[in-house]
Amino acid sequence: MTNQSFEQRAWNPGLANGERRLREVYRTLPTDHAFSLPWFVKTLENPRSPLAVPGAVDLFGHDCIHIVLGRGLLAQDEAFVVGFTMGAARAPGWQRRLFRHCARHLYAPGHRFSEQEAQVFDFAFDAARRSSAFALHRVDFRKLLERPLAEIRRFLGIDTLALRELYATERERWPLGLSSQRLPETSRKERAESGRVVYLAEVRQARAFSAARNGSRSAALALKLRG
Repeated sequence: MTNQSFEQRAWNPGLANGERRLREVYRTLPTDHAFSLPWFVKTLENPRSPLAVPGAVDLFGHDCIHIVLGRGLLAQDEAFVVGFTMGAARAPGWQRRLFRHCARHLYAPGHRFSEQEAQVFDFAFDAARRSSAFALHRVDFRKLLERPLAEIRRFLGIDTLALRELYATERERWPLGLSSQRLPETSRKERAESGRVVYLAEVRQARAFSAARNGSRSAALALKLRG
């Protein structure tokens, strides 16, 4: 996006705000960020449009999704948020390709995706499709304004640790640019907790395998004794 103010470029909610209410963080949005959208953008992204793509959401909901995902207002952030929202809506592949083509080639300058932003859109779309995230465009965020962000993220099926790891991959793939450089990172505590969760899962899996194997042996022994 071009012609952004300093406040718009600098705004970045991050993920280290789980104890804050959605209303508090929403109030930090730059007051000049709501601008007039070209008709073509409204055609595909306004939920009232008969040609809207899956995941289309009004501006308030879109802003709240930025906050929940911890993304700012730069072009790469927008590409990620749109891609994640469409992916969480389980949009079919042909609509994803259609939107990508329009955003890459037909949107007006200032709203048009660069090739890197189109790649980030695909990256976010795929990540959301693999996740257990709720269809974000269906959420009535006005009813959640007084809830802490950590609670909202859990309710929406958004794992902040998985999101930080996703951002680490994004930062590695597209290291240049302010958006990548300021993405939330995984803390040592979170990495340690992640390792503990993986270890416990492996222990449970090993125990289940052992129990199944012992059960098979017991059944075989019982059949042999009966014979």
